[in-house]
Amino acid sequence: MATYLLDTNIIIDALNGRKNRNLALVDLAEQGHTLACCCVNVAEVYAGLRSKEEARTADLLGSLEFYPIGFPVAELAGRLRRDYGRKGKTLSIPDTMIAAVALHYRLALITDNPKDFPMSDLVLHWLPE
Repeated sequence: MATYLLDTNIIIDALNGRKNRNLALVDLAEQGHTLACCCVNVAEVYAGLRSKEEARTADLLGSLEFYPIGFPVAELAGRLRRDYGRKGKTLSIPDTMIAAVALHYRLALITDNPKDFPMSDLVLHWLPE
């Protein structure tokens, strides 16, 4: 079975009941796959959180495997941003941090934003809508 790191847009869609993300994520979990997040996801989700959503958000994030960002992951994220910047592609620090977590821990990334993750060695996974 695979471990999937969720991009923040997937978590937000699941929390807001959009695009059948809840069903797709439950289906993956029932198949035995592990769903994961990192500190960037947590920070991005909480940055836009409304108080009435706090319990549901804590439940969802608490159900995910958490992957920490240590020095090697942070260094990789910086290198990714620098290297792609030199090629004329500006990537955000949050996106390079998420990509670095996926690459470092060898996780597939579930996202709706493949343009934000152009790394050829990054495994991307899409959910049906």
